[in-house]
Amino acid sequence: VQLQAYGGGLVQTGGSLRLSCAASGLTFSRYAMGWFRQAPGKEREFVARISWSGSNTYYADSVKGRFTISRDNAKNTVYLQMNSVKPEDTAVYYCASADPAYGGIRYSAPYYKYWGQGTLVTVSS
Repeated sequence: VQLQAYGGGLVQTGGSLRLSCAASGLTFSRYAMGWFRQAPGKEREFVARISWSGSNTYYADSVKGRFTISRDNAKNTVYLQMNSVKPEDTAVYYCASADPAYGGIRYSAPYYKYWGQGTLVTVSS
């Protein structure tokens, strides 16, 4: 299984960026997917989650209304559209597939099975 996250970079405050995560080696359409981020010196935190069908999405309060998670099961890809970014959004962003062994809606990293390598987003003030 491989999750390849890309699309990070340097963006100014108030700008936009779209992250992508391409999956291979798993039946992508069967997995809920999530985005997490980790800022320097901080723990990894939940950002957003999308159900296997794409019909249900969940967001951390800190990004609600600014970020949008979506997926294209035909392309085995999940996206994170980041709008109105702030300096506090600076972090390495990771995509992950939810572990189907756990039911319910999970927001913590231990409940995600496969992880991408991360892509760095830097927001300049």
